[in-house]
Amino acid sequence: MTARIYQKPKHAMQSGKAHTDEWVLEFEQSQARFADPLMGWTGTGDTQSQVRLTFPDKAAARSYAEKYGIPARVFATPPKRLKLQAYADNFR
Repeated sequence: MTARIYQKPKHAMQSGKAHTDEWVLEFEQSQARFADPLMGWTGTGDTQSQVRLTFPDKAAARSYAEKYGIPARVFATPPKRLKLQAYADNFR
């Protein structure tokens, strides 16, 4: 029951920075997914993979994992790259 801790990235359809400062603790899958023979849906018997907890900072997420004895890996936030481009660059 390993967990991963990471900071939520801004998705492509989001122009603002709302909820990008939250940290997420998410459990990794312990069982492989399987296809249901009747409906064809994918399923799993692992209910922990559905749990997603949010925290205001990385320290709070780490302390929660340590308090409950959850082995967790922390993934660093990639640096934000700002692409400066002028409208005139479209016509070069």
